[in-house]
Amino acid sequence: MKRALVMLAVVVSLPSFATSDLGATLPENARQVGEHRYKSPSDWEGTMKFYKKVYSPSTWRNVIIQPGVKAIHIPNPSGKGEWLGLNIYEANEEVRIYVVPNDGTSGKGKTSKPQK
Repeated sequence: MKRALVMLAVVVSLPSFATSDLGATLPENARQVGEHRYKSPSDWEGTMKFYKKVYSPSTWRNVIIQPGVKAIHIPNPSGKGEWLGLNIYEANEEVRIYVVPNDGTSGKGKTSKPQK
């Protein structure tokens, strides 16, 4: 009985936004459209509202300033794990989320060893 109560407590304590990729939190019902790429189930405002609850907006930065396109970058707050940050953008009335993997290149493309 005690074991069942512990299991129930664990299940009840899971947040409704427990979807993740590489450790980055994604909105519930986000639909994968490519490798580390997702379509948000909400509009821009709904997606921003969700992420303001998950990650502090104080570190966010705009990445595109262009008419008709909204885009921000949310860095990984801990700096640890398999992801560097999230790129969230809206274009053509769709909100997409890209989980930037931490592949050791810091977004500079793959590096190669010098030739001898």
